[in-house]
Amino acid sequence: MFDRSSGAWQLTDAGRRMLPHAEAIDAAVASAFHDSERHQGLHGQLRIVASDGFGAYLLTPGLRPLIDEHPDLEVAVVTATAHGVLTMRDFDLAITLEEPSSHAGVVRPLADYELGLYAASAYVGKHAEVRSLDDLAAHVVIWYVDALLDVAPLRFLGGLLPGIRARVQTTNIAGHHQAARAGLGIAPLPTYIGDADDTLIRLLPREFAVTRHYWEVVPREISRQGRVRVLRALLDDLVLTHPRLRPPGRRAALDNAKVK
Repeated sequence: MFDRSSGAWQLTDAGRRMLPHAEAIDAAVASAFHDSERHQGLHGQLRIVASDGFGAYLLTPGLRPLIDEHPDLEVAVVTATAHGVLTMRDFDLAITLEEPSSHAGVVRPLADYELGLYAASAYVGKHAEVRSLDDLAAHVVIWYVDALLDVAPLRFLGGLLPGIRARVQTTNIAGHHQAARAGLGIAPLPTYIGDADDTLIRLLPREFAVTRHYWEVVPREISRQGRVRVLRALLDDLVLTHPRLRPPGRRAALDNAKVK
């Protein structure tokens, strides 16, 4: 059925002839599981991979309806903001910052969000006023560890703030948030984090507003299963009801950073 070449497996002619039959069997099995889950409730483990911010600040707090409705379901959330999330093949759904290849599974845009500059009120009170982006050169900026940041949509700091290097660096958004809360400096944060924290003040909202996107991918072979369909519906509700997320249909005309 398969030949191995250049480190990968490829279908032989016989395998290609068998493929439509295998896909039909897979679809029938998935449909049977879906009917069973619909009548008996969901069970087993639901495995989700998500970027740090979405996973920790949006997805995990939003799981309660799923947990309450399906008492036999276990949910495992793995958070990581790196290319490596999609090398983990053992997941039911992944949420990424980069558009996945269609080879990864069933892909769709999930939501748009915005990053702004935030600092603790105590920090703002003790340091020089920030009146323009140029003033940031005199302040401590908090961001990712540059050498370890391999996600293209987040590699914007040098382009938007030329000549400014983050003096405090950490590998996840929770670290940025806590560093800003502690008064270490100024951090670009998603507005769904920064605006929800009353200890933080947003700086230069007109000059610094960066739009980024979340994408959803589901392995093709399980995309029809009941637990996946329920999770996707929950994510849709989360995006529609959250004041700091925009459904992809409302995507702003400017896809990239909006800097004036």
